[in-house]
Amino acid sequence: MSSAPLLDRIQSLSPDSRRWARLAIFLGGLGGVCIIVQAGLLAYIIHAAFIENTPREALLSLFVVLVVVIALRGLLAWGREVSGQHASTLIRRQVRAELLERLQIHGPRYVKDKQTAPLTNTLLDRTEALHGYFAHYLPQKSLALIVPLMIGLSAFWVSWVVGLIFLITAPLIPFFMMMIGRGAEKLNQKNFTLLSRMSAHFLDTLQGLATLKIFHRSVDQVEQIEKSSERYRKGTMAVLRVAFLSSAVLEFLTSVAIAMTAVFLGLSYLQFLDFGLYSRELTLQTGLFLLLLAPEFYQPLRDLGTHYHARAEAMGAAQEITAILNKPLPTMRPTTLPVTQIPGISLDLHQVSHHYDKGRRPALVNLNLHVTSGEWLAIVGASGAGKTTLLNLLLGFLPLQQGEITVNGQALNSLNLADWQRHIAWVPQHPALFDGSLGENISLGDPTITKEELIAAAGAAQADKIAVTTTQSLDLAVGEQGNQLSGGEARRVALARAFAKDASLILLDEPTAGLDRKNEHLIMTSLKQLAPGKTLIMLTHRLDTARNADRIAVMADGAVIEQGTHHELMTQDGVYAELVNSGRQVLP
Repeated sequence: MSSAPLLDRIQSLSPDSRRWARLAIFLGGLGGVCIIVQAGLLAYIIHAAFIENTPREALLSLFVVLVVVIALRGLLAWGREVSGQHASTLIRRQVRAELLERLQIHGPRYVKDKQTAPLTNTLLDRTEALHGYFAHYLPQKSLALIVPLMIGLSAFWVSWVVGLIFLITAPLIPFFMMMIGRGAEKLNQKNFTLLSRMSAHFLDTLQGLATLKIFHRSVDQVEQIEKSSERYRKGTMAVLRVAFLSSAVLEFLTSVAIAMTAVFLGLSYLQFLDFGLYSRELTLQTGLFLLLLAPEFYQPLRDLGTHYHARAEAMGAAQEITAILNKPLPTMRPTTLPVTQIPGISLDLHQVSHHYDKGRRPALVNLNLHVTSGEWLAIVGASGAGKTTLLNLLLGFLPLQQGEITVNGQALNSLNLADWQRHIAWVPQHPALFDGSLGENISLGDPTITKEELIAAAGAAQADKIAVTTTQSLDLAVGEQGNQLSGGEARRVALARAFAKDASLILLDEPTAGLDRKNEHLIMTSLKQLAPGKTLIMLTHRLDTARNADRIAVMADGAVIEQGTHHELMTQDGVYAELVNSGRQVLP
């Protein structure tokens, strides 16, 4: 797909920007009228003052009009710039909002599959690269036709030769501009790719700096980053060389065209030429008027050439932006009655299968599972058994490929996804914490949660013990990514979110993994307080943690192979009993 339709697709996101772009074009057109009037006034005043010896007092009113026209021209140029800037701001704001909305709809799984740095570049740098196109190039593209047309008609009215010079030389500028611009577009796209790779490499290096230091590989990474930076520098300079080449070619063509006009007028004044003026005498006023119009005729074309690199930059940026915007959205589900109107949540999974890598890697295979309302179910299994895939299906982060999942007898894929997720509390193994206070991290900006409810949630999750006193806990700064907290404290903050949300279904991913005995005890105490009246599904590798649940389901190779209470599973003398009897407390 070519880049021009991609930019049209981007502009369609903000219809209001079109009105501001049209206003910029209208103001630019009025500025073109001012150019013609200004040239006519200057030519008349100079001719009257030096040829006709008109007294200065008689020309005073014309001087006032000239000053007004010049001021009006400047005001129109300012208004045109402001209008273009506003159109660009609306576009970029809407593009970022649309990108964030698309990412939110596609869900965490889609974002996880993307590299963080290129995705950030798309949201920030590539969106910002649209500015020059919509603020300057797009209005100028219309003005490069309108203003020269007005000036050219004015020139034809005075001299058909000068008008013909304008007509013949004008197409050369956009022709060479497009020829050079094709190379600039490819270079910009290549440079954006280099920037994305460099950003991804730099981010990976920062995130793994501790590991690189320990293994004495940090110096090598510095050299790699230097090489990446040098490649990006060379790419940027290549783009600038093309931009300067474009400007040089346009200046040369413009100078030649203006010189041709000056030569014609000079030869006419010397009476070597006697045509092109409709049999009228070539006066100083006439010649000066045409000579003043000549640079103004080419100026819009030169401006278009100057902004042509903005078009190339925007086209390079549009590829990644529209790749996200054009990705098909998941099927929208109809709105249903809130699940909270039902006393509890029961789940039935029948013959559920899910594959990755286009069906080549199975994660779930004909899985069958029933979860009773109000039950605490622990799902155990080694890594790769399919536990996380099952959790992502219930959260709505993955589409259901095969089989059926029902919620209180109603198919999950018929529920409105946003409505369904309102009734789920999720406690991940590595909770995302934001740079703010403890209270802000628990409420996640929900204005309906009162301070009293926050204090109660923090207390129930043992999160209030992070600070010295309960009154200080909500205002405690957690730092970026929760770097002021330990792993156990971060897990308790995530658990406090579940208490604050008071959801009917609680999904927990390894709530005690990697914790010491103290933190594990605090977490399990809080879970026992949270469990009554709610449905809990807990993924865990730790067998002693699983014993706290009402029922245990053992998964292997994407299916449930055993289920029952701890006592029932021990009497079955199956896989679970073998693991417990082996003395292993944590599954691989």
